Amino acid sequence: MQGEPEDVAGLGPAVRGELRAVVLETLQMYGYTVLEAGHGGEAMLMAERYPGPIHLLLTDVVMPTMSGADLARRLAAVRLEMKVLFVSGYTDDAIVHHGVLEPGTAFLEKPFNPEQLVRRVREVLSGRS
Repeated sequence: MQGEPEDVAGLGPAVRGELRAVVLETLQMYGYTVLEAGHGGEAMLMAERYPGPIHLLLTDVVMPTMSGADLARRLAAVRLEMKVLFVSGYTDDAIVHHGVLEPGTAFLEKPFNPEQLVRRVREVLSGRS
């Protein structure tokens, strides 16, 4: 069942450092299996090689070599079941206004706490984004 803790979440490349550690620990603490990639190319390779379903890609909007939107588009071609949750320090309105993301795209603004993260992940996985 989607939205249950055993779902796999892909942790995208630009969720870095201390935030990445908190996100990883939080999702694992709530029972999610997390695949962690260091950059967009690694995320692509991991998604191609991982034999099971990947229910969620969690990625920053702005990344150095490949935007989160580009990564999500590329992975969607090979991971049809995958949903996407973007995170950014920019506001949702600013990102949509500048055409970076489409209106209605699942989004979580930084900073966020572990409870907000888990709530948003559950919403996206259940289709209530």
